[in-house]
Amino acid sequence: MSKEFKSYSMELAGRILRVDIGRVAAQANGAAFMHYGDTTVLSTATASDKPRDGIDFFPLSVEYEEKMYAVGKMPGGYNKREGKASENAILTSRVIDRPMRPLFPKDYRNDVTLNNLVLSVDPDCSPELTAMLGSAIATAISDIPFDGPCATTQIGMVGGFFVVNPNEEQMAVSDLKLTVASTKDKVIMIEAGANEIPDEKMIEAIYKADSVNKEIIAFIDKIVAEVGKQKHSYTAFTIPDELSAAIREIVPQDEMEKAVFTDEKQIREENIKAITEKLEEAFADKEEWLSLLGEAVYQYQKKTVRKMILKDQKRPDGRAMTQIRPLAAEVDIIPRVHGSAMFTRGQTQICNVVTLAPLAEAQKIDGLNQSETTKRYIHQYNFPSYSVGETRPSRGPGRREIGHGALAERALIPVLPAPEEFPYAIRSVSETFESNGSTSMASTCSSCMALMAAGVPIKKMVAGISCGLVTGESDDDYVLLTDIQGLEDFFGDMDFKVTGTDSGITAIQMDIKIHGLTKDIVKGAIARCHEARDFIMETCMKPCIAEPRKEISKYAPKIAQIQISPSKIGDVVGKQGKTINKIIEDTGVKIDISEDGLVSVSGTDQAMIDKAVDIIRGITIEIEAGMIMQGKVVRLLEFGAFVELAPGKDGMVHISKLSDRRVEKVEDVVKIGDEVTVKVIKVDAIKGRIDLSMKPSDII
Repeated sequence: MSKEFKSYSMELAGRILRVDIGRVAAQANGAAFMHYGDTTVLSTATASDKPRDGIDFFPLSVEYEEKMYAVGKMPGGYNKREGKASENAILTSRVIDRPMRPLFPKDYRNDVTLNNLVLSVDPDCSPELTAMLGSAIATAISDIPFDGPCATTQIGMVGGFFVVNPNEEQMAVSDLKLTVASTKDKVIMIEAGANEIPDEKMIEAIYKADSVNKEIIAFIDKIVAEVGKQKHSYTAFTIPDELSAAIREIVPQDEMEKAVFTDEKQIREENIKAITEKLEEAFADKEEWLSLLGEAVYQYQKKTVRKMILKDQKRPDGRAMTQIRPLAAEVDIIPRVHGSAMFTRGQTQICNVVTLAPLAEAQKIDGLNQSETTKRYIHQYNFPSYSVGETRPSRGPGRREIGHGALAERALIPVLPAPEEFPYAIRSVSETFESNGSTSMASTCSSCMALMAAGVPIKKMVAGISCGLVTGESDDDYVLLTDIQGLEDFFGDMDFKVTGTDSGITAIQMDIKIHGLTKDIVKGAIARCHEARDFIMETCMKPCIAEPRKEISKYAPKIAQIQISPSKIGDVVGKQGKTINKIIEDTGVKIDISEDGLVSVSGTDQAMIDKAVDIIRGITIEIEAGMIMQGKVVRLLEFGAFVELAPGKDGMVHISKLSDRRVEKVEDVVKIGDEVTVKVIKVDAIKGRIDLSMKPSDII
């Protein structure tokens, strides 16, 4: 007997979104069996019964599981089992996390896991979007405390027109890839990649998504009203009023303000350390307070910084609200690499290194997106512990590093030259030397300069900056902060990152800690970031390197491309690869041939590249009577000489055609190894014979 369940559906962007509740995963706190077209995702929300001991943060975990069976593929590798999460899965988990996290109670310490299992994929219906909606629904109907629901919509722009939740084909040609999450009142998350979209157009797209989100939230509210569980009570993590009062008595407000009011991160940390030690000594006999002291001091700092900014209009380092920290830029700081640059903004410093390689070395992608199998431009970001004065072992890139790298990658993709114009795979690596706020935006600036230094003919310069926010009691009580440092990020309400050229936006990533932003805040942040990135380009980046270099580094591989008929690929490769291997052995180049006949020849010696190209042209050329060609004598017989016109293509010069005068012996005119000029007299395609002449009277 089948299990009874409730099913809800709505039309969303011309396709049916269906949600089954109570059909599967009944033991989870909340479960939504999501169907968008033929895309199917199981979204669940679970929470522990008790708070986790000894932590001062909300332990939320978000998972997005890609199963290859969802697209009818077998996993690669020996075990034929999915391995670690792909970058797409990690980035999707982050996009789900960002709008959800602020809607949980700030003092909630129970472990919560949001899991999304992709079961099938319809190319017309994004599994990532389906999972975002599924997590919101599963949490909203669960008994887990949650101030939702929220909803998410994707917007594309094809031919100048917005497309809601574009399918895979539309997304491939879209000038905009925008994801917006909203509550019923405000926008709560924005992520975008764009082809230089003007500010006004981006704002229009954001609020088109917001209007769709409101329709989805009304749909979710109906589901919650029918099947939603009562939210459970929980043990709140709070600082006792007695402890807060005692701290303020020992450390007055003006003393805390003096401790945090400095532009040097290390000095501030020393000041807070001294205050904490003084409080530990004062509370030595109150063991129950000592375990809460770290969080109590943190909260005191937070309130102090927010008051200074919002009420006193003072930033911790003394800057004006629109002021950017001191800027510096250098290129070519690393010898022998293909391109390098360093960008410094206050105590944030990124060194970027660019490597160029043949297109055959582009990253191969094995995931659920069946239309994208390779990635030509790769941006990777590293964040070592020394950059923030800490010591911990390196365990490889985490979700934060992957997210920062992806943001900087999106920022530069719109200005990269087409592969036909610049046939290279490009790897850009950002090494964080020092961090105090918005290293991803410094990575964007440094990678742009490193690409230009490497001779990559990017279309325009790109820069990025982050805008922060501190809010008060009402929607119109807020302060925007240009170029936030770490302290303002930790204690503030928003990290709104925008990259772009002088013409428009190329990427956005918005993280907030509050329940959404008003339209005025969104518009103000975008405008503030535009003004700041123009300033960075004009005053710092352009004086360092104004345009891409005309030549690539002498250490980078040179690449030549020729197009041959696909039917000639076998001739170039030769039997068991003998022909192509001989070319590689003789010239030292690397040769890659695509299925459509595009041949890429790469190496560091231009003369050898040219030689290899000439050989390939010779192999693939259609030899016709009347052609004048260069060749090498490879064999002598009594009646004539055989001349190699190209690997595997020999022609014969009869003894009577060696010279205008009578020739007694072939050896009197040529010897093996001679380079000679010949004319094609006759081509017998059936017999595969080519007759040649060396007679000057024929060649003239």
